Amino acid sequence: MTRILVDSSSDYGMKEIKEKNLEFVPIHITIGEKDYIDGVDFEKDEFYEILHSGSEFPKTSQPSPEAFVEIFEDAKAKGDSVICLLLSSALSGTFQSAVLAGSIVDYENIYLIDSLTATYPIKVLADHAIRRAREGMNPGNIAEELEELKSRVRLLAGLDTLEYLAKGGRLSKSAAAIGELANIKPIITLTKEGSVGVLGKCIGRNKAITQVFKHLTEIRLDPAFPLYTIYTYGTENCGKFEEKLTEHGYSIDGRLQVGATIGAHIGPDAFGVVFVAEPE
Repeated sequence: MTRILVDSSSDYGMKEIKEKNLEFVPIHITIGEKDYIDGVDFEKDEFYEILHSGSEFPKTSQPSPEAFVEIFEDAKAKGDSVICLLLSSALSGTFQSAVLAGSIVDYENIYLIDSLTATYPIKVLADHAIRRAREGMNPGNIAEELEELKSRVRLLAGLDTLEYLAKGGRLSKSAAAIGELANIKPIITLTKEGSVGVLGKCIGRNKAITQVFKHLTEIRLDPAFPLYTIYTYGTENCGKFEEKLTEHGYSIDGRLQVGATIGAHIGPDAFGVVFVAEPE
């Protein structure tokens, strides 16, 4: 049997994880003196309410190698293969924990994939792996497909505030303060290297929506894969963005809420889109 493993940065809900029989390794989040298990201890809206009301910025801690070892050892004992789709190594040490666990277990049927992305692009990859496994494809071939596909899964997002980028240390507090006064809304993506990149900065929400849409229209989409809209907390901006998409003939396969691992850094009222580009 081929098992598909994701960490909680993939933002799957626990119900979907159980329905799809995914292996799941959570990332731990500390807010003040309280520790939480991402995806388990709170619903996404609850997290944003805690984030908004608290003075302490959330700190994430990567899963320990032991969290992976337990799953890998069980797969080895049962002769199963494990395909691991993990949060970008440029954003977390989660992938390195899995690499260390793999060396401890020493089992050739473990396939570790540094997704070089985060949140719902990982879901797109994992759902593809699930389909291929159900079709009976060899796990090694599935892993090869995923390595090619991961470079084509894209995320574009508009942020409503600079506050959380500053709190997370990704932007100076002075730059954030100036930006807030000027009503600046950054447009971000996940780069090919797996880090957060800024595509541009707009003044006002409407221009941010227009700019995210413009970036999307510059890319040829692969119709074999879904297009999802995404949001953090509050759906007004996402709704306006969806109106623009449908007006121009785009088909939306679902609206998905970004969870704590990434949402802590981009804050409420963010919106965006996840899709797969055609091969170049």
